[in-house]
Amino acid sequence: MNTESAPDTISFDDFLKVKMRVGKVVEAADHPNADKLIVLKVDLGNEQRQIVAGLKGYYTPEQLIGRNLIIVANLAPRMMRGVESQGMLLAASSADRAQVITLTTAADIPPGSAVS
Repeated sequence: MNTESAPDTISFDDFLKVKMRVGKVVEAADHPNADKLIVLKVDLGNEQRQIVAGLKGYYTPEQLIGRNLIIVANLAPRMMRGVESQGMLLAASSADRAQVITLTTAADIPPGSAVS
């Protein structure tokens, strides 16, 4: 077995640093300064966060309200076209980005639940 890591692999310890949680979308609106971004307010159980996501064209804000999404909760905040994003939601996309599908839970579970 090759003991060297491939360039795009991470260690198990690195993976454990990523804290994923279930977040319930409580508000959603088009980003005021971007054509492809939606600004979400997400309930993580013990707090609410603002997350900016490139979902416009795949979802309307109304389609996202009430959904449980999988969120990377310990990502450092980042400004996206003048609006702070306090996490990242996970989505799958086809190679040509014709489809973008948010990752969600198969059944309802409380906001803030850990994902592992």
